[in-house]
Amino acid sequence: MRDDAEFSTGTGSMGACDEAIGCDPGTGQSCPPRREFKARGSFVERCDGCRLPVLNCLCPYRVSATSDVRVWLLTHPFEHHKPTNTGRLIADVLPQSEIFTWYRTAPDERLLQQLTDRRYVPFVVFPDDQPDYQHRVVDERAVASAKQDDFIPVFILIDGTWRQARRIFRKSPYLDGLPVLPLHTERLTRYRLRKPASASHLCTAEVAAELLRKTGDVAAAGILDDYFDAFNDSYAASRIYHKLEKPTPAMQRLLERRAFGSQMARVFSPE
Repeated sequence: MRDDAEFSTGTGSMGACDEAIGCDPGTGQSCPPRREFKARGSFVERCDGCRLPVLNCLCPYRVSATSDVRVWLLTHPFEHHKPTNTGRLIADVLPQSEIFTWYRTAPDERLLQQLTDRRYVPFVVFPDDQPDYQHRVVDERAVASAKQDDFIPVFILIDGTWRQARRIFRKSPYLDGLPVLPLHTERLTRYRLRKPASASHLCTAEVAAELLRKTGDVAAAGILDDYFDAFNDSYAASRIYHKLEKPTPAMQRLLERRAFGSQMARVFSPE
């Protein structure tokens, strides 16, 4: 779920198409017409790669990870235009992630097709705080069972404000038959770009990292956590026009992973 209204734990990169001209920023496909969204800071000079202000570009710290699960982001259209959105960090770290844009009357055909693929066992990540879907609620053991049976577990993360996420969950019939996987964690948010309603409310990237960690993908979770912290620090510094003079601890770990990956690539590359 999105940073503007966090996920309550108490209970590939996107294109540059503009929705205002009828092009889906997540897929490049045509979409229903919508009004143009003007985010605060829209006139700041930004890196084309990471969308952060060029003052503190995030690109040098981008590291890919492998995972036994897939992440599918079901994203509200406005999220594509918000530079503080953290869902895209997941796609940066896990290249096999997919981004689907949600429209109530025009479901994404790619998503509908993926849901019929028998290789996948999808889980809708959502709190278990309402009685009408309790029969669908599962825990991390269901993810482990899918792995043992040689299926690919999929975390469907709804990426929008809390109000938008509730609406997407309720107004998407193709999600109705899927198991619901709530996140129960003692983790407190480290997201610094806005003040959350509660410290237990996590942003989208933090939810993904915790789910990865709880289901056994510890290395991928660590990389995503470090990348999120690098994003958090870079963006916060840029807001006050401060350039980070040296890498933070999270950034340093990412740099070391990049160097190690480059070294391994040279070792195993053909002569």
